[in-house]
This record gives sequence, C-alpha cells and structure tokens, in this order.
Amino acid sequence: MWQSFTGNEEDAIQAEQAVGRDMAQVVREDAHGPAEPAVQSLLENITARLADRVKNRAHHFEVTAVNGNHPTAFALPGGFIFVAPALVTLAEHDRDELAFVIGHEMAHVIKRHAIDRILSQKALSMASLATPAARTIAPWIRTVGVQWLEKAYSREQEFEADALGARLMQVSGFDPAGAFRMLDRFRDLDKSTDPLGLGAYLSTHPPIDDRIRHIKEQLHLDI
Repeated sequence: MWQSFTGNEEDAIQAEQAVGRDMAQVVREDAHGPAEPAVQSLLENITARLADRVKNRAHHFEVTAVNGNHPTAFALPGGFIFVAPALVTLAEHDRDELAFVIGHEMAHVIKRHAIDRILSQKALSMASLATPAARTIAPWIRTVGVQWLEKAYSREQEFEADALGARLMQVSGFDPAGAFRMLDRFRDLDKSTDPLGLGAYLSTHPPIDDRIRHIKEQLHLDI
C-alpha cells in the first residue's frame, strides 16, 4: 500500500528514508549523549559489510550508537539503526554476534516491517508521511517515546527478520553461529535478577529456543 501510494519501489524507499531521517533526528536529540568513538566505529564497520551484500542498492543504512538504559537495538524506516552500547558490552564486542543484531534490524527495513509499523498508527497517515514529515513525526515520537520503537514486531515478522538477518551475515562473511551465541546470552540471563534490564525487551520477542530452531532450519544448519 505504501509503495502504491508513493510510486515505484525506489520512490517508496526514498519516502521511507525521508520519514526515517526525521525520526532519527528526534531520537538523537533525546539520547543521553553520544557513545564512545570506538563503539561507533565498530558498529559502522559491521554495518558497511552487511550493507554491501544487500541486493537492492536503493537501500542505505546508517547505524548510530546512542547511550540508553537498556541493551537494545531498533531500526527506523529508511535504514536508520540505533544500537545501545550496553548491547555491545553484552556481546563482549563480538563482531559475529553484533552482525546478527544489526542484520536483524536491517531485515526489518528491507522487509518493510519498520514503515508498516509506523503506518499502523492512527495518529499518522500516509498523506502526512508522504510530505515533509518533521512537524508530524517529531511530536508523535516524543509522545510515544523511544520505548515504543524498541518493542517487537509480530511473531512472524521477528522470525522473518531473524532468517534474513542470519543469511545476510552469512553471505557477508560473518559466522552464523554468532546468532546463536547472541541469542544464548539473552536466554541465559535471569530476568528476575537481570542487571541489564533485558527482561522487558525479551518479553516482546518470540521464545529464544524457537528463534534458534527457526534460524537453523532456514540456514539448513546442523549445529
């Protein structure tokens, strides 16, 4: 529906980028300051490798490390991805594990999950998003808060993002086992005593064991 409203696929991607750019500006303004340059550089290097293997060259991806209270990551329409340094710490700076996280978020953009979630909001309309959207998006984002952006998509969308993200990291030269290590870190955390605040984040995603099994089936891995 979004593509038919804005024109062809390339027009739709450009429209998503305009919407995402306005949203990203709000997120950066409300963030708790920039992350360490080393963390930002690590994430940029991983994202560049992944983006280089995306077939549709109209897609562009920009990753930003922003300090926050919880180790989370989320994507905005148009390819603007935000990762909390706490998530980098949780992964112990493992490139393969972080490649899965970033690939997963890139998949939400490629599969149009990110823009579809925005369009599902009654406070917004396709007409308002197809025009310069800053005056519409900024107040809305500040009203719902960044926490809304961190919430999961549907179960089917999460599985789809897991599969595409894992395939993307695999063809980019990352070890797909990093996906399982990252998910194992999530699963092994005791939510009742979780010092990183992952309980609420994980509660909105499918069960970890189901996600691992689905990825292995999609990649035809026996590991």
